[in-house]
Amino acid sequence: MKLYNLKDHSEQVSFAQAVQQGLGKGQGLFFPEQLPKFSAQEIEALLKMDFITRSAKILSAFIGNEINDNDMHRLVQNAFQFPAPVKSVEDDIGSLELYHGPTLAFKDFGGRFMAQALVQVAADKKITILTATSGDTGAAVAHAFYHLPNIRVVILYPEGKISPLQEKLFCTLGDNIHTIAIQSDFDACQALVKKAFDDEELKTTIGLNSANSINISRLLAQICYYFEAYAQLTAKQREQLVISVPSGNFGDLTAGLLAKTMGLPIKRFIAATNANDTVPRYLETGKWEPHKTVATLSNAMDVSQPNNWPRIEEIYQREGWVLKSLGHAAVSDEVSVKTVQELDKKGYLSEPHGAIAYRALRDQLQEGEYGLFLGTAHPAKFKEVVEDILGRSISLPSALAERAEMPLLSHYMPDDFTKLRDFLISLTW
Repeated sequence: MKLYNLKDHSEQVSFAQAVQQGLGKGQGLFFPEQLPKFSAQEIEALLKMDFITRSAKILSAFIGNEINDNDMHRLVQNAFQFPAPVKSVEDDIGSLELYHGPTLAFKDFGGRFMAQALVQVAADKKITILTATSGDTGAAVAHAFYHLPNIRVVILYPEGKISPLQEKLFCTLGDNIHTIAIQSDFDACQALVKKAFDDEELKTTIGLNSANSINISRLLAQICYYFEAYAQLTAKQREQLVISVPSGNFGDLTAGLLAKTMGLPIKRFIAATNANDTVPRYLETGKWEPHKTVATLSNAMDVSQPNNWPRIEEIYQREGWVLKSLGHAAVSDEVSVKTVQELDKKGYLSEPHGAIAYRALRDQLQEGEYGLFLGTAHPAKFKEVVEDILGRSISLPSALAERAEMPLLSHYMPDDFTKLRDFLISLTW
C-alpha cells in the first residue's frame, strides 16, 4: 500500500510506515495513492460474508501484500470481538449501534485494529503513542494498547470538559497508560500533539506515534462497519440509503465516504455537527472560518478545526464529486435535548451525539429513502446528562460500573508544550 502526504505529495510511504509515523511532514495527513474499487458482483459477495471475513477482505484491498491474508484475518478477529447491530427506530430510520465494544464507543473498532496493526508492523521497536481526546478516543486507545509490549500511551484531554464516566474509563488504568488533563479545550490538546510531531528530536527520542483518527489504520478500520450496516438491511432499505454521521473530527464521515468510493451503494451522507459548526458554515458560504470551540452537551464533537477535513476534500476531488452536495446540519443543545426526549418516547434510548445525527436525518430524509444514523457511544457514558434530560435514572453497563468508583490516575498540566515535552522525555520504560 502506498500513501502520500496531503501537504507534500512527494512524501510517499508504505502502510507500515504510515501506521508508525502517524503524520507526515508539516503535519500532513497520509492518504491512499490507490482507492480500491469493488464491482457490483464483488459487493454482493462481500455482503454474504461474516463481519470478520468481510472486514479482512476490505482492509486487504487497501493494504495489499504488506500483511498476508492469514495475518489480516487474525488481526481483525482480535480487534473486532463485538457486533455492530442495526436497530430499528422508525419504519424508515435505523440506528447503527457502534458502542458494543469494551469502552462502549465506536472508537473501539479503529483503536483496536490500530493496536493490532502496530504490533504487527513495528516488530520489537519501542513506541510512544501520543494522542488527544475529546471524550471517546482516549478510552478506546487506552484499552486497545493496555499491557501491549514495547508500547506506552500518553493521552491528553481537556480538564473538566469530558464526562466523568468517560474520564473514569481511561484514567484509571495505569501501567503503560499515562493520562494528562490539560487546562484548556480539545483544540489546545490537539495543537500540543501536533507540536510534538513537529519536534524531530522528540519524535526520534521517544519513538512518537499518534492514535487519533489522523492515523490511517484507524480510519481504514472504520470503513468496515459501513459494509456491516449495509449487510443487515433489506433489499428495499438498501435502494436509497442515507447515512447521518455525528461529526467532530470527521474521521467517521471520511470512512463512510471511502466505503462509497469502494462501491458500497450509499445514496448520500449528512454531516451532523453541534454548535461547533465550521463545516456546515463552510459548505454554505465557501469560507473556512473556525470559531473558538464552545462546550456543548455533545462534548466528543466539540471540535472547531476538524483534522480529517482535508481527506474529505481529497476524496471529493479524486472522485469528481461536488463538495456542496454533502448534506449538513448544525444542531443546538436545546434541540439535542428535545430529540433525546423524542427518541425516548419512541422507545429508543439515545444520547446527545446520536440524537444530533437522528435530528439531521429526520429533518432531511425524503420520501422513499431509508436512513441510518450512527450511535457512536452508549447513553450510559453520558449518564448525568441523559438522566437530567429524561428525569430518570439509567443503568450502567458492567464495563462502566466496575470503573466508576476507581481513583483517577491523571496528571494535570497547563497548555504549555515545554512542560509536556519534559514530561514525555521523563517517562521510563
